[in-house]
Amino acid sequence: MKKIKNTIVCAAALCSLFFLDSCAKKSRPVENAAKDELVLAIGGEPDEGFDPCAGWGRYGSPLFQSTLLEFNKDMQIVNDLAESYSVSADGLEWTFTIKSGVKFSDGRPLSAEDVAFTYNTTKETAGEIDLSRLKEARSEGETKVIFALNEPFSAFPYTAVSLGIVAKHAYSPSYGQNPIGSGPYKFARWDKGQQLIAERNENYYGPKPAFKKLTLLFLDEDGALAAAESGLADVAMTQPSFVREIEGYSILRCKTVDNRGVSLPSTKSGGKNAEGLAVGNDVTSDLAIRKALVYGVNRQKIIDAAVSGYGQAAYSVCDFMPWWNAETKIKDGDAEGQKAALEAAGWKAGPDGVREKNGVRASFELLYPASDSLRQAIGYAFAQEARILGVEVKLSGASWDDIGRKMYSQPVVFGWGSHSPMEVYFLYSSKVATSGYNNITNVSNKKVDAYMEAALTALTEEEANLNWKKAQWDGETGFSNLGDATWCWIANIEHLYFARSGLDTGNQRIHPHGHGFPVISNIKEWKFK
Repeated sequence: MKKIKNTIVCAAALCSLFFLDSCAKKSRPVENAAKDELVLAIGGEPDEGFDPCAGWGRYGSPLFQSTLLEFNKDMQIVNDLAESYSVSADGLEWTFTIKSGVKFSDGRPLSAEDVAFTYNTTKETAGEIDLSRLKEARSEGETKVIFALNEPFSAFPYTAVSLGIVAKHAYSPSYGQNPIGSGPYKFARWDKGQQLIAERNENYYGPKPAFKKLTLLFLDEDGALAAAESGLADVAMTQPSFVREIEGYSILRCKTVDNRGVSLPSTKSGGKNAEGLAVGNDVTSDLAIRKALVYGVNRQKIIDAAVSGYGQAAYSVCDFMPWWNAETKIKDGDAEGQKAALEAAGWKAGPDGVREKNGVRASFELLYPASDSLRQAIGYAFAQEARILGVEVKLSGASWDDIGRKMYSQPVVFGWGSHSPMEVYFLYSSKVATSGYNNITNVSNKKVDAYMEAALTALTEEEANLNWKKAQWDGETGFSNLGDATWCWIANIEHLYFARSGLDTGNQRIHPHGHGFPVISNIKEWKFK
């Protein structure tokens, strides 16, 4: 999970941003006379730039680059750049035929060689998109690409949805600062810390978007609100506490799998990972504590308090995805039952109501990114619920660097949510435990590992999803709340936007985690009514 920089631009400076581009020298009136341009304040800018090989676009559309496959309005995988694809009987080769006559935004042709180059480069980069199971990608002619795998990889189509194709002839270490692609828009200008300007790619092979130009402003919460209140932005992302009536705007509410949850380290303190960072927590390593939290807290109360009801209770990292095991949806808010369970497990209430067991106090620090007011609110509400159970949670804002050093030993309010089952693997597989943001709770369950490997090597989607579901709960064990319970998932938060009246944002897909710009993944459908 990469951090996304959210650059603060004060409201008083909003108007000056439009003078940075020659086409924006006059203020945009509230009624938005320019029907072929959009001004958007929809999230932070990526530190690494716009290079798919480094992870750009994995949480939504890469915008400047096209992908082999894409999601339709019903979240079904369909062809995009690909014309067709097939997989061998042993699952070791995927063959894609791409559309002919496709051009990059600079007018040069896109061929199968560019596709193979993109995938091989991404594999070598070994960054945010995992292609460790890919042996090599090779092109045959102008339109055929063969992906040879080391072993079957059932999640490969999800990779093909998220990995944008780069131009081999234009690729360099600085590609992310000035990308060339074949997506619906082409890169025009990036004033770091201020704005990104994209122009319609007239070479695009698909239906042309209605808007010739997009200006994306990089604003904090206050700045985005000011951009809407002043009528400068057509769409502005907001938080629940900022929702209000603004003349000329409505609230766009988008369902998501963008969840917020609290990590619960599963092993006792004293361990170290390969980098020498502390691993383990003496409180959350007790399954009774973890179970009490996941069953005892009232998720709806937290959602109402922290996000004003703009969210749905979450019980896993993949609620309602095809690989989610619906049996793992639990009944929460059982404070009295969980207090009794803690008593039975030896966690006795002390004079101040905080429980103790064998000299260990049921108290831990809960970290959250100091710049994230929503996670702070969720953490505070979670702490109040935990206190009812006799568990003391001390909330602490921290930088991402501090969190990165402490997250294997201290609970953290995290955000996840992906359109790929690989997120499940990276959160729960013992093979990747305590490496980067992978399996930070250090859970190890041999049966879960076996189910996930079976899912990854399955030859059909049905077989893969069955094993993903068994990894969550097979009737006896699993990584879910019914089993190891190393995460207390709280909410799938809604993505909220002020949207200018009359702007049709099409059929919004279920949004993944909020990095990138998921709201414009269907920008080709947008138009003014």
